Amino acid sequence: MRTANRVASMLLAAALLAGGALLALQALLVAVDRPAPLLAGTGWYDTLTSTRWRDPGVRVVAGAAALLGLAVLAAQLRRWAPVRLRVDERDGWHLHRRCVERRLADAAGTVPGVRRARVRVRRRGAEWRPRVRATGDPAARAEVEFAVHQELHRLAAPRAGRIEVRLLPRGRPV
Repeated sequence: MRTANRVASMLLAAALLAGGALLALQALLVAVDRPAPLLAGTGWYDTLTSTRWRDPGVRVVAGAAALLGLAVLAAQLRRWAPVRLRVDERDGWHLHRRCVERRLADAAGTVPGVRRARVRVRRRGAEWRPRVRATGDPAARAEVEFAVHQELHRLAAPRAGRIEVRLLPRGRPV
């Protein structure tokens, strides 16, 4: 299915590129007062010759297109949490990040005095960096860290980076 999606995306991109180039060429010809309609029909040509930058509709559409482009660019530049975490570089095995987070939260929750544990796993290179937040006695921090290390070992995770454990006393929201 990936190959079909890539081929369809490439065909759509090629069609949009060709259409955009044709429209840009037509707009350029209109701008230099050279009436040579490249596109079929005279509706496009009439619209291009009668539309001015001062028109409010043109400014609204141009502003909306610029904002949409900036939003797409920001979405592409934002670092997203990985869906899968690679276990072994050579074999290609991976685990789903949310499943790992649930398993680590369950492991942290088994420590006496710890409740409502939440775990977020980030990846930095080949290292996994778990961040544990829970309600419980702050003195149990070492036990929570040990339980998370044990669960990571059971999952055959690659070397784990520093495990950040934040235990809040009872009564404070997690």
